[in-house]
Amino acid sequence: MTFNYRSAIGSHVGMVRSNNQDSGFAGARLFFVADGMGGHAGGDIASSLVTKFVANGDAETFTDPEAAAADLANRLRAANEKLSETAKERPELAGLGTTFSGFFTVGDKLALAHIGDSRVYRFRDGELKQVTTDHTFVQRLVDSGQITEEEAKTHPRRSVLMRVLGNVELQPEIDTAVLETQPGDIWLLCSDGLCGYVEEKTIRNELRKGYELQLAVDQLIDRALENGAPDNVTVALVAPTPALPAATVADSKSSANTATDTAAANSVEAGAAEDDSIAAETTATTETTVANAAATTAAVLQDTLTLPTQRFVGAAGDSDDVLNPSTHRTRILGKRRRKTAPVPEAHFEPRVDEYLAELIAETKRRNWRRRATWAVAAGCGVLLITLAVFFGYRWTQTLYFVGADTDSVVIYRGVQQNIGPISLASVVEDTNIPLRDLNPHSKRQVERTLNAATLKEARDIVSRLGVIPKNE
Repeated sequence: MTFNYRSAIGSHVGMVRSNNQDSGFAGARLFFVADGMGGHAGGDIASSLVTKFVANGDAETFTDPEAAAADLANRLRAANEKLSETAKERPELAGLGTTFSGFFTVGDKLALAHIGDSRVYRFRDGELKQVTTDHTFVQRLVDSGQITEEEAKTHPRRSVLMRVLGNVELQPEIDTAVLETQPGDIWLLCSDGLCGYVEEKTIRNELRKGYELQLAVDQLIDRALENGAPDNVTVALVAPTPALPAATVADSKSSANTATDTAAANSVEAGAAEDDSIAAETTATTETTVANAAATTAAVLQDTLTLPTQRFVGAAGDSDDVLNPSTHRTRILGKRRRKTAPVPEAHFEPRVDEYLAELIAETKRRNWRRRATWAVAAGCGVLLITLAVFFGYRWTQTLYFVGADTDSVVIYRGVQQNIGPISLASVVEDTNIPLRDLNPHSKRQVERTLNAATLKEARDIVSRLGVIPKNE
């Protein structure tokens, strides 16, 4: 099946960063995002340079998606060499690099290339699925079961990358894949400024609303801003639609041309026939309207088949001069909705095995400290509860009350409460005074119980009933 692809793209500097180091591109057949790294100037230069270089491939036409994926990977390797050359020419940019996540469209297939921690998601039948894997050390910890997905979201080393484009690796390993798509799909490409701070269920719910693509992009960026947006945010949405057959467009164009010719002929006849000028004018106007309608239909159909204009956003959209970091400032727009601390700068760590071993050891120590903390907290909690129960019980045993035990008046120690099967009251003295010997008022009082602060006070209450305990 032949598809056309609608798209929308947007980028925002966020609420904390002073410049936008993200770049994004939406073209005719090529769509991608890139998240730069390497300090204040290096990040935006890296993402912008790679974006401008790789975007040249948008003019290519492929029939084989595997070949398209290989071509995109080769372009990224060539871009990687350009970053290395740039860093050599400008030593102050040493360490610059960028992520890349994007694809060529080839019919009903997507030829994907990916490196870093930007992401590609597929939204299909109301569900959102991540189709790329983050090239981070923290993701390795998740994959190996060292930490959970939830723990990864707040891990202090979550910005440390294992793979990236830049002057940090001569031959970076790039993931490639061929993905199938179908009408109704929406493909989301984003930097970690979105997926790192907006829950996937929130992203899914926004896409379920069925907004027009550009509005959906704006809504997703707004969700990141509402969460403080401590990082740059770049979002692209791509949606396939079945392409109209070329014959349909040709027929519409032919109809438009025929209607236009008819309208012109009628206009000439109307000018020659003075007696029928009103009728001829009406006829010409009617035919012209038909011609315009047909032409409009043809234009709409042709627009459907016409490739969209290339759009650059972020650092790549700020200026043609990708090596001038001063041109890559983006004013922070909108109201600051929540104060958020800056996130750590992403960086590449070349010592993969050594760093991973350090990270695993650090994670084990962190997990041990966490378990120890929970154990101490739990122990303290149990101790506090035990002490509360103990001293609470001791306090109840300083109290007394006068009540009835079957058919006689009794003095109790404690309170008239139970904790499960445990009674908090016990008999101190049985007065051997039958309830039947009390007047009705005293009997009701005893049955409802009479509280006393001391044993002496309890005995006084009994004496005021008109009797004296035998052991007094």
